[in-house]
Amino acid sequence: MLPRISRRFVVICSLVAAVLLALPATRVVAQAQAQRVVEGKVVDKTDAGLKGAVVYLKDGHTLSVKSYIAGDDGTYRFGQLAQNTDYTVWAEFPAGGKKSAVKNISSFDTKNEFNFTLKIDTSK
Repeated sequence: MLPRISRRFVVICSLVAAVLLALPATRVVAQAQAQRVVEGKVVDKTDAGLKGAVVYLKDGHTLSVKSYIAGDDGTYRFGQLAQNTDYTVWAEFPAGGKKSAVKNISSFDTKNEFNFTLKIDTSK
């Protein structure tokens, strides 16, 4: 039988070890939650989806631009975006060269999911 102090020491050490083992897992989960998603739909003035519209996402930190060609129903999605970066999003419709308004995402905004409808007037 262990003396009373030794048993307490073993219990405390076990608790500390359990906490230390849980920390890396907590960091991984927190990092995964910190990523953002921007998605939505590109539509014309009648709110019909614009197949083939090109959606652009500009990173305010690196100034790099990603693009996505909208699906059959006009939907788009950008995932795995950094929490601490500003972004701008807009769409262009190749036929006619028309553009939507620009939507901004601030690094100070605490949301992780953004859903934007990007409207393009395709009439001549």
